[in-house]
Amino acid sequence: MSREDVLGAAGRIGELVQHTPLIESEVAGVRVWLKCECLQTGGSFKLRGATNRLLQLSPEERERGVVAFSSGNHARGVAIAARRLGIRAIIIMPADAPQVKIEGTRGEGAEIIFYDRRNESREAIAARIAAETRATVVPSFDDPAIVAGQGTAGLEIVEQLGRAPARIVIPCGGGGLASGIALAVPEAEIVVVEPEGWDDMGRSLELGAIVPVAADAPDTFCDAIQTPLVSPITFGILRERHARALSVSDAEVAKAIRFAWERHDLVVEPGAAVALAALIAGKLEPKEDTVVVVSGGNIDPALHARIIGERD
Repeated sequence: MSREDVLGAAGRIGELVQHTPLIESEVAGVRVWLKCECLQTGGSFKLRGATNRLLQLSPEERERGVVAFSSGNHARGVAIAARRLGIRAIIIMPADAPQVKIEGTRGEGAEIIFYDRRNESREAIAARIAAETRATVVPSFDDPAIVAGQGTAGLEIVEQLGRAPARIVIPCGGGGLASGIALAVPEAEIVVVEPEGWDDMGRSLELGAIVPVAADAPDTFCDAIQTPLVSPITFGILRERHARALSVSDAEVAKAIRFAWERHDLVVEPGAAVALAALIAGKLEPKEDTVVVVSGGNIDPALHARIIGERD
């Protein structure tokens, strides 16, 4: 894959996605920029990749429908893109997905099948459904068209700044967003951030080979980026770009959620706040010309109220 794939995706998805704001912020006295994908249609960046992928289906594939697996944001992105194109969508979601994400996906007309993320394989369920229905599987990150679509957020950053920033800090689950932006902005240092215990991309980059999340990985409220295994596509791109990787705790993420709300009136979900959390927690030195991607805003209102009501 190359930057040309991302440019192609940008031309393809055009005005079907929002060009989200890039806003100025300050961390530890240093000016940084926040790329607000929490304000994207559907509440996250996922619509970009889903739209790019579904637009490339043949008429026969559109007729047979699509199947996707997701804790919520990719689910809703696929559901929106499918509804717009008149395509049937079946979404496999973990039974413990936030209700706001379940309702958002169902509200777009998708059919939902639940699974137990600890004991069942979402990939196996998707494969079975695809075999039975001949639907096209639309993975959340392990697909070049998905990666290219997500990378359009990076093109927007360059356009909005008028140049490539020195560094972009990005939440990472499967790595679709991070690898897409890495392709789109080859001049920038790429830093990916994961939840503690779910830092399989970081460990894979360190070891030089893909390793899964440990079977006894701790619970985290960063549901959007609880990915048990990254893909050769995303790992390969980030390894080639010498991406740095960090991890943050739920407590550090909660501080970032409060920061986004108190400073900018932004509603940010936990998985989308990890990059900002790394900066606020001092795990990454603040420096000028840094862009932090805030990748989604689909958080249960009661959880958000509880987090912003807490005090450090």
